[in-house]
Amino acid sequence: MIRVAVVDDDRLVTESLSTILESTGEIKVVGSAYSANEAVSLYLKEKPDVLLTDIRMGENTGIDAAKEIFKHHPEAAILLLTTFSDDNYIREALSIGIKGYLIKQDLASILPAIKAVNNGQSVFGTEIVGKLNTFLREGRSAFNEHKYPLSERERSILLQVANGKNNKEIAKELFLSEGTVRNNISQLLEKLEVRDRTQLAIFYYKNYQQPV
Repeated sequence: MIRVAVVDDDRLVTESLSTILESTGEIKVVGSAYSANEAVSLYLKEKPDVLLTDIRMGENTGIDAAKEIFKHHPEAAILLLTTFSDDNYIREALSIGIKGYLIKQDLASILPAIKAVNNGQSVFGTEIVGKLNTFLREGRSAFNEHKYPLSERERSILLQVANGKNNKEIAKELFLSEGTVRNNISQLLEKLEVRDRTQLAIFYYKNYQQPV
């Protein structure tokens, strides 16, 4: 059972999402909140497996809440569910380590997204992916082999991470043990000076000529 907290400033939306998720039999909604500040308090109290939150919620946003939560729990799995696919929101969400970004109209994708985020993967709705490739190309810099010397295995693993594969899938694809994959990803995080798998994927998009 995946423990999920739901945040939206529209109480009807929050209640509806909670009902839909719990009806699957795979989700336990451990609490609801209706503002960014309440989202932080709820997360710190319940420590859910996944926080599902809206972005625009009055004075502060779901991204503001995520920033505050990451200060205490950098490993937090946060999934944004919003009606807004604003480029600036997407950029900011990626830069701080948000695990997923979905558009509210795509309700069928919410449960699979929660499962994926809970398993350490990053998830972006179809509309978001189209924009993702565009603005990541805008800021692509030349790959600095001297600053970031990667082995062939590390490059292969980085590519698989950018493709959204989990450790088990990477191990199967590259004929490695899961322990080897896990160790190499830890080394990549340290070597590339990034915090999590999402930022590893961003690094790949920014520094290699061909996007995944």
